[in-house]
Amino acid sequence: MKYLLLSIFLCLSALQPDSVQNVALIEWMTPMDYDLGDIALEKPVTVQFQYKNISDKPVSIDNVRPTCGCTAPTWTDTPILPDSTGTIEIEYSANQPGYFRKKIKVFFKAQQKAERLYLEGFVEQ
Repeated sequence: MKYLLLSIFLCLSALQPDSVQNVALIEWMTPMDYDLGDIALEKPVTVQFQYKNISDKPVSIDNVRPTCGCTAPTWTDTPILPDSTGTIEIEYSANQPGYFRKKIKVFFKAQQKAERLYLEGFVEQ
């Protein structure tokens, strides 16, 4: 019985559609974890994360989700051609003093797992 269930699972995972892959489609050209250091209170800071399409097909971003309203993402909706680069811009509002570490999830079409970017630093009063 155990082997039957394992066989069924393996067959179903092999039938996974081509549109959803576990293979990396992009390579990050900038660090995925960015330390802003000390920044001034209520002075927004913008960071750019750059990536390269390492697949043989165009890649596009489906969605970029920050974990809070203090980070605002901007990205291009047009597909990035193979061997080309794209940019995601994140603006951090710095409205509260103290240490912060924010996670941003990037969802690429045709890639099952989200990429995770991080911003951290210290907002001075």
